[in-house]
Amino acid sequence: MPRPTAAQLAYGSATVIVSTIAMLLLSQTSTGLGVAVISAAALALGLLVALTVPVPRHRGRHAARTGAGAPTASEAEAAPGARRAGARTASAEHPVHH
Repeated sequence: MPRPTAAQLAYGSATVIVSTIAMLLLSQTSTGLGVAVISAAALALGLLVALTVPVPRHRGRHAARTGAGAPTASEAEAAPGARRAGARTASAEHPVHH
């Protein structure tokens, strides 16, 4: 299981704190059982929020290829002599007229 990001920890913690305070104020409960139920519900809500925060994608060298196996821009620049068949340059698509 991957480690949670800083954003996931922040959003989850903020959700637990804010939802606990809001539910305690709205319910006006004073029993131990009521506080325990509200705390458990707030913790579950915080976990749900933390798990649904979008995780940033790594754009490193070992990242999955996008599209139909097309090389990334850095790979295309790394091997200028290795052009794919049918690839056209910008000058071939848009000739400049003086």
